[in-house]
Amino acid sequence: MNERYVCDMTKGNEVGLLLRFALPMLVGNIFQQLYNMVDSIIVGKFVGSNALGAVGAVGNLNFLFFSLCLGLASGIGILISQFFGAGKDDYVKKIIANSVYIITISGAVMSIISFVFARPILHLMNTPAENMEDAVIYMQIVCGATVIVAIYNGISSILRALGDSKTPLIFLIVSSFINVGLDLLFVLVFHWGVAGAAWATVIAQLISAIGSILFALSRNPYLRLEKRHFTVDNDIIKKSFQIGLPVAGQNAMIAFSCVALQSVVNNYGATVMAAYTATSRVEQLVQQPFGSLGTAVSTFAGQNVGAGKYDRVSTSCKKSTLVVLVFSLMMIAVMFLFGDPIVRLFVNEPDVIEIGARGLRITSFMYFALGMIYITRGMLNGVGDAAYAMINGLTEVVGRIGFAYLLMAIPAVGMWGVWYTNGLTWILAGAAGIIRFFQGKWKTKSVVKDVAF
Repeated sequence: MNERYVCDMTKGNEVGLLLRFALPMLVGNIFQQLYNMVDSIIVGKFVGSNALGAVGAVGNLNFLFFSLCLGLASGIGILISQFFGAGKDDYVKKIIANSVYIITISGAVMSIISFVFARPILHLMNTPAENMEDAVIYMQIVCGATVIVAIYNGISSILRALGDSKTPLIFLIVSSFINVGLDLLFVLVFHWGVAGAAWATVIAQLISAIGSILFALSRNPYLRLEKRHFTVDNDIIKKSFQIGLPVAGQNAMIAFSCVALQSVVNNYGATVMAAYTATSRVEQLVQQPFGSLGTAVSTFAGQNVGAGKYDRVSTSCKKSTLVVLVFSLMMIAVMFLFGDPIVRLFVNEPDVIEIGARGLRITSFMYFALGMIYITRGMLNGVGDAAYAMINGLTEVVGRIGFAYLLMAIPAVGMWGVWYTNGLTWILAGAAGIIRFFQGKWKTKSVVKDVAF
């Protein structure tokens, strides 16, 4: 076995394993968010704030349509990590082979639906007329390529479940540079506007997906599959959906809550839309350390639950909490000291900059709760706690919709309720995850024991 492309996380120092796994993902995710930021900067600076608002209006819809594919990829990854931890190598290969059917079919279905219904959905979201055409174009191109996102996230989830977080990093970095280069070419040289930014994203994702698959096939022993592995296994497909659909539902509900909040933002007009888009891009970058650590905890939890080592799972969560606390305090200082120049990177309009900077300062106080969402969600998803996935999703829906309409009905709060809503929702969802962790029900969720070999 080529040890460079797998990692057994059932033995060794917990923090060391988590950080070695998380750091490559963090670098990759930062590159991805930086190209998202550059994409937004190019659109905002060279196409206009209305175009930036249109891209932002589609952002949460992207996640909504990606959520089914991301959830199923997560379910497949959870299965793989648990059976890898249990030492069932041939069964792992069967899961990988059957995942091809699950990922490609679900991605194709979502691509068709999102392309056909782009305009009606954007109308339902109260997208302003000045943003509508750009938003429709951007959504049809980016969401219409959901199958590409599904394939890339599928192979990435498989590799990470086996402990390889470096291969997805390599191709994510490559695609980030390609995306930025194509952004500059399509928007600044060809003057394609938001369509150029959308095509740059799709082409970069396609290259990343193809590269990851080819590289993994040549280097990772678990992807050297035989014809017998591709026999449709109903039990594997059933388990993938049993675990993956709740995670997909969780993602879809979170995305839906963000779409609902975006609809409220849209009512305040193009200036607030642009400010909210800018702050969302910044906070996506802030979330990357949390997300990378949460994914590391998920893989760690899956492998160790598969091996029956529950104490290691608890220890990983408790030590990860300290990392979240330190980073959260640092980010509060950053947002108060540099909020204005950060937002100025995206737009030129002084009123947009002022609103965005204040929005960042509001939400910065709730970053610790945001980090705890990622840690507890990663662990609970990793062990296969499907019930919590739905609890987490419902909590974010109730929080975002409830707080949004409550706060923005108070005249003294007004549009600032948008940012307070996100922060208070993080506190609510973070508390739910912590309570679920201490209840201990996750210790009964392993699926390895249910399979006869």
